[in-house]
Formats: sequence, C-alpha cells, structure tokens
Amino acid sequence: MKIRLNFDSNAIAAGAAYVGEALQRELGKTWQIIKVGTNGLSYADPQIEVEAEHLPAVIFGKLNAHNIAYLLEDFFQHGLFPREEFFRSGGCILGGRTFMKKRGGAITHILVSDTSLPLQDKNRAYVLSLLSRFFSPGQYAWALDFGFYNRGFAIEIFPQSEVYAGFSIEELPELFGLLSQGQGLAIHKRFSEPLQLRLVSKNCGRMSAESIEEALQLGGYDALQTSLKKLSPEAVISEVEKSGLRGRGGAGYPTALKWKLTRQEKNFPKYVICNADEGDPGAFMDRSLLESDPHRVLEGLILAGYAIGAEQGYFYIRAEYPLATQRIRRAVEEARQYGFLGKNILGSGFSFDVKVRLGAGAYVCGEETALIASLEGKRGSPVPRPPYPSQRGLYGKPTCINNVETLATIPEIILRGGDYFSTIGKGKSLGTKIFAVSGQIAKTQLVEVPMGMPLKILIYDICGGLPAGKQLKAVQTGGPSGGFVPASLLDIPLTYEDFLAIGSIIGSGGLIVLDESVNLAEFMLFYLNFNVDESCGKCAPCRIGGFQLRHLYQELLAGADAERQIAKIKRIAYAMKLASLCGLGKAACNPIFSSLHFFPEDYKLWAKKNISTVP
Repeated sequence: MKIRLNFDSNAIAAGAAYVGEALQRELGKTWQIIKVGTNGLSYADPQIEVEAEHLPAVIFGKLNAHNIAYLLEDFFQHGLFPREEFFRSGGCILGGRTFMKKRGGAITHILVSDTSLPLQDKNRAYVLSLLSRFFSPGQYAWALDFGFYNRGFAIEIFPQSEVYAGFSIEELPELFGLLSQGQGLAIHKRFSEPLQLRLVSKNCGRMSAESIEEALQLGGYDALQTSLKKLSPEAVISEVEKSGLRGRGGAGYPTALKWKLTRQEKNFPKYVICNADEGDPGAFMDRSLLESDPHRVLEGLILAGYAIGAEQGYFYIRAEYPLATQRIRRAVEEARQYGFLGKNILGSGFSFDVKVRLGAGAYVCGEETALIASLEGKRGSPVPRPPYPSQRGLYGKPTCINNVETLATIPEIILRGGDYFSTIGKGKSLGTKIFAVSGQIAKTQLVEVPMGMPLKILIYDICGGLPAGKQLKAVQTGGPSGGFVPASLLDIPLTYEDFLAIGSIIGSGGLIVLDESVNLAEFMLFYLNFNVDESCGKCAPCRIGGFQLRHLYQELLAGADAERQIAKIKRIAYAMKLASLCGLGKAACNPIFSSLHFFPEDYKLWAKKNISTVP
C-alpha cells in the first residue's frame, strides 16, 4: 500500500512537509509513503495519491492542518470518501489520473464533476443530494478536476477507474440509478481522449525522485544501455535527427545539428553541458523535471556525451533551485554507484562523468557564452559569436549545450525511435512540449502536449480557462524575450513558426495568462525593470537602452504625451535589437513591439488618465 506525496518546491511551499509528517505519524507503520515530484497539478498542492487494492485510486489535494484529520479517519480507517467538512476546509478530490491498473468488481465509489466553463459549483449541492438517493454516505464525492473541460458532467467509477463524460444535468438521475443497480454505461460516453501526451514527464509524480531503483523499474537508463550495446554515436545522432527535435530552451535550434557540429570537431577533450539556469518569470518546467525525474535528465546528458565524443559533462543549475540541485547530485552519485557513470561504462569502452555547478542567479548566464564564462569562474558575460561553443567553448574546447527538457527528451527518442517522435506535432515543430501555465488562470499547471495543439485548447480545455467572470486579454509567452498572443489569435497552433509569425516565441515554455484588468504598457514596465536588473552591462545598447526605455515607460505611465513617447520607445528599441551583443538585449524589445502592435490603446490610455505618480 502506497501513498505518493507530492514533494517538489511548489508543494513544499504549499505545506507538503506538514502533510507528510501527519501521514508518517498516523500511517507510517502500515503504509509506504513516497515523496515524489510534481504530477503537474500545482494549483492543488499539497496533494497525495493513494494506491491500495481496497481503496479507490484518487488524488486528494489542497490538504492542510484542518482537513487532513478527516481524510485520515474517513478514508484511511473506513475506506469512505471524506465527509463534507473536508471540502469545507479547503480539501478537494481530483480524478481521472490514476497510475493504477484498472480492476473489476462491483462499483464501490463514484466521483462526479461539472466540466463546463466557466467553471462553477452552482450545481454541486443538487448533484450531491441526487447522489444521496442512490448511494450511501462516503461512496460518492464531488471531484474538482478530471483534467478536461467543456464535456458536460463527468463521472469516474471505482474500482474500475473508468471515466465517462458528456452528460447533461437532466440525465443524471437515470445515470445514477443505473450505476446503483450495477448496470454499465453507454460506451459512447466513455472518455478516452487524453488531451495531454506525457512522454518526457510521464514518470513525474509516479516515482521517488531520490531512488534510482524506482527509476530503473520505470525504464530509467534503458536507452543508455540500448545505445551502448547496439548504436554507434552516429546512429544516436541519426535517431535524434529523424525525430526533428529542436532545442526546448527557447531558440528552437535543431538538436542533431548541434551534436553533429560538435562531434565533427577534431579538438579534444569535448564537453557537454546541461543548461538548468531557468530564469524566465513564470517558468518552472526545468525545475520540475529536475525535482521529479532527475535520472531521466542525467541519462539524456550521458547520451549527449556519448554522441558527441565527450567524457565530461556539467549540470549548470541556478543556486535558487536547492531541491533540484540536491536531487540531481544524488542522482549523479547513484548513477555512479550503478555503473552508469565513470570509466568504461557497462563494459562499452565509453567513459563519462558529471559535475554539478551552481550559478549565482544572473539571468544572462542562460546565454551559452555567458554560461561558459561562469563555469570557468569568470564574470558571466557573453562574447561575440562565431566562434560558436561547438567550435570553441568551455576551456576553449568543443562544447555542446542543451537545456533540461531537451536532454530529458533524448531517452524517449532512443527507445521509441526518431520516426515515432516525428509523427507528433506540426510542420517543423515536432514532438511534445512542456508548458508552465500560470497567471490569471483557473488551474496553474505543468502540462505536456503535442506541438501544434491550438493554444486555446491548452488554456481552456486543459487548464480550465480563467476564473469565473474574467475575460482573457492576452497570453504572454517566451518570458522577457517573447511577446503577447491576444484573445483574437487564441486558435494559433503551438509551433515555433506560427509564434514567430505574430512577433512572439514559444521560448522555454512559460505561459502567463492575463485578463482584461491588465494594462500591457504597465505590464511592460515590470519586464523592463527585470531586463535592466539582469543586464550584464557589457554592451552599451543593452545597458543604456534598457535604462532609457524604462525611464520612457515611467514617463508614459505618469501621463506624458503618448505619441511622442511611443516614437522614442520604438527608436531605442530598434537600436537595441540591432546592436546588442547577445540575445538578452536583442530580444528584450520583443514584448514592446508585440504590445504596441496588438494593444496600442493601452498606451494611449495612460495619457488620458494624466496621472501624476507611477504605479
């Protein structure tokens, strides 16, 4: 009997440590309590998933000091869904995401949820009273989220763990009557349309992030063993090339091409670096992978080293990620003990080892040449390219740099084949992509979807849209280097090309949802403050231009003439874009151009207000 306790940074901040202590104190002698990473449902932390033959496999969320007692007594002692006080004190139940195998037998429990949008609980009392006519107390409960929306009323029955959707409120009395009599449901109501496709994050929330044994049980290092026994380095690169994988760190550069360029260099030694210096506001994809499935990322790094001919790898992690750092260090030690790192790995003749290095929190060190300088103990500032790191990188030697998600994708490509991976996605944007969705959204989540999916489906059908009564204005993508997708373009496919066409980028995958209360000119001041603070100051266009832009926005928001201010803003922004040394300065103006293009009225609004202070 197992209890999986979400124990990543998000969950810990929400109070997971207290929940874990309570569970250990009350159930530790009879239950195995496993601390796992995130299952993606960040809005419901702290949460647990239960795995036992005699209990329904559900996720309990939003646990706290008040409701955990009801859960311990009702569910764990008596096998019943917790009483109403559990829900009144903030607790919730999430369904439709079990990792357990489906079981047969008579229906013992039932969950019901209204998946209509905007998400409302106005029918909750009626549905629960209806359920009370057919089922005993503790057999039924209201589910907060099944992971999909716009499908009418949905139910999940246990122990079958089957989900059905598409019911109207008028159909519920007859439906509950059938279920109470043990009768089956119409097969056309069976919900079998997963909106997410979890390939890279499939083990997140399933396994202890601090156990290589559990990683091995779920296929960890299978791709490495397959490659060392059956594939040459060139064959590994070939599979990655077939997959069409592009760098998931923002630029979207073809991964196989980067590996080829590094491998063909004759200068030795060579190095491979995992760029885990995630710094975009609203982005937590890489941190979540490192905290939830560090062995997958490490395996990808080893495979990259094998492919390019490197014997030394580095994790460059921002020091603000202490839990991710702790778990990747543990993963490195465990991998070394199991023979996946070190000399002559698995008798293949390939030797490779890994070191972990911490960044000091400089956003600019996400840029490759600045990252290399920081690794060498120098000031983290970019240098002109060419030469590129693949030619002259760390210590002047050929170096390949990939981000966390890119490397975490490699084992899946090797095991499934590049051809399989290339069937997912659209155009030149292939495979799946992980997104961190936050801001003014009903369900803050970490999701993994096929590239090419319309942004609208991601926002509304997976993340529940905006809170009731709120209207979407824009989705900010790509962090400080990205742009804005207005509500009118929400059908845009999630591809590199489509986003570039409207002046934005997918970036590393952070999506910030903004409602109509947000003024984009004011929002831009936040990003300008960020860019000015994070500029390394090495080149004048970025150092001086960013400061001037911030001053112009402050004047604009204080009531200066909008037309004149916008003309000055555009002139300086173009100069920064053309003349800055690295991507930070060149792309810092992307959100400016995007907001001016799609939301010019937000700039004119401040002139009309004629306010005298800057908010």
